Order: sequence, then structure tokens, then C-alpha cells
Amino acid sequence: MFKFIHAADIHLDSPLKGLEVYQDAPVDQIRGAVRRAFDNLVDLAIQEESAFVFLAGDLFDGDWKDYNTGIYFINRMGLLRDAGIQVFIVSGNHDAASQISRVLHLPDNVTLFSHKKAETRILDNLNVAIHGQSFPSRIVSEDLTQNYPQGEYGLFNIGLLHTALTGRPGHEPYAPCTLDALRSKGYQYWALGHVHQREEVSREPWIIFPGNIQGRHIRETGPKGCTMVTVDEGQVLEVEHHDIDVLRWAVCRVDLNECETHEECLDRVRQSLEDELGRAESRPIAIRLILEGVTSLHGHLHERTTHWMEEFRGIAASLIEVWLEKILLHTRKKVFPDEVSADGSPISVLIKAVEDLRLG
Repeated sequence: MFKFIHAADIHLDSPLKGLEVYQDAPVDQIRGAVRRAFDNLVDLAIQEESAFVFLAGDLFDGDWKDYNTGIYFINRMGLLRDAGIQVFIVSGNHDAASQISRVLHLPDNVTLFSHKKAETRILDNLNVAIHGQSFPSRIVSEDLTQNYPQGEYGLFNIGLLHTALTGRPGHEPYAPCTLDALRSKGYQYWALGHVHQREEVSREPWIIFPGNIQGRHIRETGPKGCTMVTVDEGQVLEVEHHDIDVLRWAVCRVDLNECETHEECLDRVRQSLEDELGRAESRPIAIRLILEGVTSLHGHLHERTTHWMEEFRGIAASLIEVWLEKILLHTRKKVFPDEVSADGSPISVLIKAVEDLRLG
């Protein structure tokens, strides 16, 4: 029996720009989050005595300018080497594949698959065959699976691939392929990358997007992490998702329907923020707060926006680990019957007619 870890879309030292314009933004905490999440990945692999780790593309974030990014990565690979853990990598659309291979001297426990053709690595001690091919360039429009070999008979076959499959919302359709194409190879597990949201695509065979390991902005909400797979006698015994993110992003919608007082509004906001913080499980959390619903406070919220914003930010500050990335007011005015009658607009006439029918 052995275990392996499947991660993807690390985006080490991704250049998160413009954070300084946000009020009270924990800039250093956000910018350092990906490295700390990657540290958690390395620690998890060592603690669980993982046989190997897969990084299914987009390890880096384009042509990294700071050589410290490479030094950091090599150092962490050294920790895995010292623990007897191998690492297998395919480059994705965000990787500068030629720069990685040309500038960095990878430790001997790290295999970066070729971008020229699909390759296979056999681990005789585990009866495992690992197949993979890196992206030759940023844009890959052909189906790379056509180059992948059939599974090795009698071995546990794993395919490592950066792909959008037949397309996923918010992701470029790179290296498109179908589920039938993946299944036709006869592999027991496909370790995919490119899609930042975790997705269990199939169980026969196992085909998984682990998602990225750390949310980097408000479009990457919810738990982030990696997938740990346990294999016994050539079969997948268990597949577990592990949250390894260190800072979470969330969109928090607060329903102000029938909210009549200043205190009630603040109470609802506080409770909603506390709920989000609880779901983050002791992690700091960046929240986009959206107030919605029909409320008599609508006019006051829009007339005294600055005052209300400070009130909401004060609540967040009191919770210590909460930062409000943005506050949006999507409330609607509560219309009273006498206002409808006095309005005289076509919609008010219609509402009044319906009310008359109901009463009559």
C-alpha cells in the first residue's frame, strides 16, 4: 500500500497587484499566502509518508523575475528528497518551461516531463507507471492525450495532464480532450490541472482536478488544497481532499428583508461574518460583503454610505481575522401601500388594481 499527493495550479509568487488601494488590506499576508500553502503541501507529504507528489501544471506564474522564487522551490524539493519523496511535474500554460529547465538545477527526486512528447516513468518498487507531457508553449490547442501511450499491463497507471477537458467556465480551453479519450488509455488515475475549482470528474477511472492550493483573489473562493490518494494492490482505496490554504476568500450575502432598524442590520451583518469565519476554520478570511433584500433602510444605506461602511468595517475589525475586500449595496426600497397610491406610475396603478381585486 502507498499514498501519493496530487496538486496543481500553485502559481508560486503570483504578482498580486493593486492590493494597496484596498482599505486595511493585509497585503503581506495575502502575498505570502501561496508560499505558506505550498509549505503545508510539503509538510503534509512528509507527515503522511507520501511515495510521490504530482504537480499538474502552472507551478509558476509566467516568467518569474525574482530568482528567489526558484531558490524557494528548489529548497522545498530538497526537503521532499530528504524524506525520500519523488516529485513529478508537467508544465502548464502559465509556466515558463524552458526557463525552469534552463535556469534551475532540479534535485534528482524531481522529474519534469518533456514538452516534446509524452513520456513514461516506471516505479518498479511500487508497480506504478506515470505518464505525462508538458506544455510546449503558453497556448496549446491540440489534444495532448493522443500522444499518451496505453497503460502498462499489470501496473497502476497514472496520467499527469494540464487540460481544460472539453471546457470549463472561466478557463481557457487549452489542451482540450474528452473523457472517452482519457478512459481509452486504460489508466487507473488521471491527475489533472488547470481548473482552479476542485472537481471529481469521474470515479471509473478516477479523474480529478484538485483545484489550486490557495485562493488568490475574490474569484477563487472557498476551501483550497490538494488530493491524497491511497492505493492498495493496484486499486484506489481512498481519495481525500486536504485543505491546505492559509487564507480564505468568500462572498457573504446578507439578507436584509424586513430589516427595520440600524441595530438589526448590524446584528445580521455580524452574524453572517461570524458564520463565514467559522467556516474558514481559524484561517484569516477576506470577504466581499453584499447586502440585499427589500428593506426600509434602503434609502439610509445609500444616503449615508460612508457611515455604514465604517460600521461594517468596524465589525470586521472586531472579529480580528476578517477583512472586507469590498462592500456592495444591492438592497431595494420597501414600498408602502400609500406610496404606491400617490405615485401614479403605470406599475403603481397595476399594483393597486391587484390589491383591489384581492380585497374585493
